[in-house]
Amino acid sequence: MDFVSNKTIEKLKYDLVRDKYVSFEDIEHAQELAYAQNINIGQALINSGLMSEETLLKFLEDKLHIPYVDLDGYEIDKRCLDFISFKEALAYKILPLFEIEDTLTVAMSDPLDLFAIENIIERTQKVIEPVITSESGILRKINEYYETSSKVKDIDFAGDADYDWREELHANDLSEENIQNILRAILKTAIVKNVHELYFEQNEENLAVKVKIGYDFQDIGAIPNLLANSFITKLKTISGLDPTVNEIPQLGKLNFNVDNKTLTASVSAFPTIAGERIALKIYHPPRNIGTIFEPEKASYIKEQLNKSGIVLVCGGSLSGKTHLIYSMLTDLIPENKTVMTLESIAKYKIPNIYQCELSENIGFNLDKAMRFIEFQSPNIIYFEGISTKEGFDYFTSLALKEKTVLTEFYAENIEDLRTKFSHPEFSLFKSVINTLIFIHNKDSIEIFDKENLKRYLI
Repeated sequence: MDFVSNKTIEKLKYDLVRDKYVSFEDIEHAQELAYAQNINIGQALINSGLMSEETLLKFLEDKLHIPYVDLDGYEIDKRCLDFISFKEALAYKILPLFEIEDTLTVAMSDPLDLFAIENIIERTQKVIEPVITSESGILRKINEYYETSSKVKDIDFAGDADYDWREELHANDLSEENIQNILRAILKTAIVKNVHELYFEQNEENLAVKVKIGYDFQDIGAIPNLLANSFITKLKTISGLDPTVNEIPQLGKLNFNVDNKTLTASVSAFPTIAGERIALKIYHPPRNIGTIFEPEKASYIKEQLNKSGIVLVCGGSLSGKTHLIYSMLTDLIPENKTVMTLESIAKYKIPNIYQCELSENIGFNLDKAMRFIEFQSPNIIYFEGISTKEGFDYFTSLALKEKTVLTEFYAENIEDLRTKFSHPEFSLFKSVINTLIFIHNKDSIEIFDKENLKRYLI
């Protein structure tokens, strides 16, 4: 395994100690973590919560006298993309910004990577002026700007339910177009089969492709090892993941178009001793609430969202809990209410809602979000699922502080829900539930008001 270095951080790591940003022990810990996880020391410091990315970048700016540029919202000169190829941008984590006469300004996460700079100088015959930016920001912009290399083309659905993605598989073709076509064909297969979960599993022979139907996994083919690395790099890059990192979990998001409709998928890469296992979960856009509930039921839910307490959406795996909540957030929020969400991935942008994505990489986890979100004074808060006693206690405390909490809970059926609710730790939580919505299946959704909850469930 090759160690992923950052020459800038390596050179200045002891300056961090001298300037009292971190201790010598912190540096040693970060080095151990970096070698174990195959990441650079800077990323290890950030992942460990020892430094924020903003603080580290500001430190580098001051020490190197190289300006820092925040790429969020930055528009680059697209004509400069011809100077640096997609593969070079990805390999060196470098992005061309603009050109003035013979000087090309480039954003770099590692501005002391002289090998990268010399390579670009030699090929472009330009003077290279580096600026510092975050590694994650560069990867996002690579995904945004290198369209021909990093986007999934529109998926059409000429064909029938017997469509087989392997028809697009040309095992000896390593071209970008072939990799793109394979990914597009696999996504098309998932939509045709009406499945919402895809899995890519590395093994010694190939990259297995599986779908999840109900509780069962179905093998739908494999990508030969010759193509596997290129395929994984493509999938991770367009999902905002770092393709050079494969020994720590990563979570990203993939957008693709189907019949002029944009679908979103979460992409989770997880290390195993056999190689990475990548899970892709497809989320369909929210529907108009009128296609889900009769007007009086929709009106009732809107009333409950205007009261303090908990609105709980329950159902089994792949029952559509998140889809229903997104539809409710889109159509049923009362006027003059501030709504905030805390999600691992924001599936779709909802108008007039403050959606927040958690990010372990920068220390913005659920624990930190729960400690600070109340300073924003939201009326309604959507939390993406609850799984710990601390979470239940926290949601209960919010309801007792006159907040409306919208969240989801896994239960296969009503009996399963009764069993789970019978545990003592649920007692206070149950007392602040105003409404429970249970999804039996896509054609059967049951609504329990507070009175019916007491009578039938709790």
